[in-house]
Amino acid sequence: ALWATGWQAPASLRALLVGGDQLHPVAAERLGCALYNHYGPTENAVVATWGRVSEGGALPPIGEALPHVQAYVLNRWGQPVPAGVVGELYLGGAGVARGYLGQAATTAEKFIPDPFSGVAGARLYRTGDLVRWRGDGQLAFIGRRDGQVQLRGIRIELGEIEAVLQQHAEVAEAVVIARETAPNAKRLIAFVVLEGIDDVTGDDLRGFLRERLPEYMIPASIVLLDGMPLTPNGKIDRRALDERAVMESGELAYVGPRTPVETQLAAIWQQLLRPTNPTPIGIHDNFFALGGHSLLATQDMSRLRDTFKVELLLRTLFESPTIAELAAAIQPAEKIAAATTTPKTRTARPDGALPLSFTQQRLWFLNQLQPDSSFYNIVIAIQMSGRLDVAALEQSLTTIVQRHEILRTTFQLADGQPAQVIAGAHSFSLPVHDLAAQPAADGEAQIKQFVEHEAQRPFDLAHGPLIRAYLLRLSPEQHTLCLSVHHIVWDGWSLGIFYRELAALYEIYSTAAAYEIPARLAAALPPLRTQYADFASWQRDYLQGAVLDQQLSYWKQQLAGMPPHIDLPTDRPRPAV
Repeated sequence: ALWATGWQAPASLRALLVGGDQLHPVAAERLGCALYNHYGPTENAVVATWGRVSEGGALPPIGEALPHVQAYVLNRWGQPVPAGVVGELYLGGAGVARGYLGQAATTAEKFIPDPFSGVAGARLYRTGDLVRWRGDGQLAFIGRRDGQVQLRGIRIELGEIEAVLQQHAEVAEAVVIARETAPNAKRLIAFVVLEGIDDVTGDDLRGFLRERLPEYMIPASIVLLDGMPLTPNGKIDRRALDERAVMESGELAYVGPRTPVETQLAAIWQQLLRPTNPTPIGIHDNFFALGGHSLLATQDMSRLRDTFKVELLLRTLFESPTIAELAAAIQPAEKIAAATTTPKTRTARPDGALPLSFTQQRLWFLNQLQPDSSFYNIVIAIQMSGRLDVAALEQSLTTIVQRHEILRTTFQLADGQPAQVIAGAHSFSLPVHDLAAQPAADGEAQIKQFVEHEAQRPFDLAHGPLIRAYLLRLSPEQHTLCLSVHHIVWDGWSLGIFYRELAALYEIYSTAAAYEIPARLAAALPPLRTQYADFASWQRDYLQGAVLDQQLSYWKQQLAGMPPHIDLPTDRPRPAV
């Protein structure tokens, strides 16, 4: 507040000491006296770090620990992080308070045993503040731990984005918030106050961020303000920013498709991103801002391949995340695709042994190296509430296994090569483990123990089965379905298919009369035209000869000159094998 008035220190003042968390950028050389920044929570009675402010116009660090104070920057597992990596600040030493009066639970949460000092009974205070060590040994304040959000499955520190924005020479202040624009879909919006410069735009700042942060941390909108809204006590009014964000969430006016390609793209995105929401998607809407994530991006690429007959890298969607940009990328790819041909998927099974796909062969090979390994077990625990028709659930699982050959497949040697062996259709058994006699807490602990045990049980790829299911009953209305599958027959995409078919089948078997079931099954789940073994045979036919040589030559060129071993820093000694 003093600095904003243009205050000049009197000649008698030798040093000005300030405290808090993040000090705004100040031109300390213009102050006329030494400026020292201090940081410290009350629980550390009362200042913990200090440092002289000497960087004109930059965001000042909070310094280094005072004598008799220990400062540790730890990750979520309580381990120290390297310089430059964001972690939570823990404080130890003589200043740490005893705790909160009459609040034993909060005391236990915030004041933890000190594993580093070697002093019996020593404790650390968990500040909840995110910081990082700078190269000069001082701490840079990033923000509060409660400023962490999860965006498209990735944890993001909003304070980290703010800190990078404030590294821009023309940025005076920056605040980033995550605004929920649709269920399970958040959008990052940055509010920035400039140093009185009018020629810096939001696009300029976005480009600045792209040089320093991954794409998922780039705000969808950057709003330039004359000044941050403040509360009566002088702190940033985040509620006011949130209200402004509501306005900014609709800043891009809807622009409909202009070409046939954009029309088809809009239809694909509508099915993927808004299957039950009639609000149309405009050509300037961002795929990831609408809630898209890596799995949906993969599905999008698959649908583009089917619709436009083009092969696009997944990276293309990250670089061109709007319909308008993606349509521009598709057009040259269509021209390339027109000049090349890809064989159609097989319609008839080959004679003799069924080959493995390349992905399956990698997993089979690794299993030969370590036959009892559980590295590639996929275990899913599905909690179900309400009255459960166990017979309908078991019949649903039987139909899924009968419907998908891959779930009845084992892998055996034929003429010295691994081959897929598909068993005939059979009933699927669903054992029930009744935990109802256990106290609720014990029952949940047993479920956790059961799931962990399943995760460690190896599969026999030669004899199978490669899918196991168990029903754990806690009460008549509380069950957990534990599904264990080997990765050689299942992946992330499989899970979506499984959920969709299980829901449809269970509804049919639990509600339909016997005579209705065949017609309803045929309507809900038409027969599959292609099984995974067909794809594996097609892939083997396609990736050979000139096509394989072209693929191999590309990677040989890309990897030319690379050392045979790359030494990466690891958290423990690397084993010989």
